[in-house]
Amino acid sequence: MAKISPLMLAPPVVFAALAGLFFVGMMRDNPNELPSTFIGRPAPPLPQAPLPGTPLLTRDDIEAGEITIVNYWASWCPPCRAEHPTLHALANQGYRVAGLNFRDEADNALSYLADEGDPFFATGFDPRGRTSIDWGVTAPPETFILDGEGTVLFRFTGPMVGSDYEQRFLPALREAEALEASGS
Repeated sequence: MAKISPLMLAPPVVFAALAGLFFVGMMRDNPNELPSTFIGRPAPPLPQAPLPGTPLLTRDDIEAGEITIVNYWASWCPPCRAEHPTLHALANQGYRVAGLNFRDEADNALSYLADEGDPFFATGFDPRGRTSIDWGVTAPPETFILDGEGTVLFRFTGPMVGSDYEQRFLPALREAEALEASGS
């Protein structure tokens, strides 16, 4: 009887393990959505400085008893530019939209806001991306919905545009509003 070398079994075993991981990943509710460990927890620390000349986003702001939308963005980011009109629309509808600018130059960020308009009631400036790490941000734009006590309710990765925005972000925002209205 011929002996089978363990090295000959390694490739099929590795292949089967990878196929299993891919299959599990495809069976998730939304395979494009990155889970956030902060859902249901207080928001992580905020940047200690605002964009120059703008109000600083503080812990008191996010614990003010109202829903706050926190958006990580950068002036060099094309998807951030694509979603900018959506941020304006949300602010014009009365939502509290805060902007955390990261891995950017302050002059570029301020120039962009001067040219395109500033939808943010307060900002944070994170030029080295230190607080973005605390929030689990992988790339801009990323947007978080916080309840009135500063608890993270939802994380949206990517630009808030089109059907993805309509089918994922808006329902989460409506759910957050229902929770706030019910006092939960």
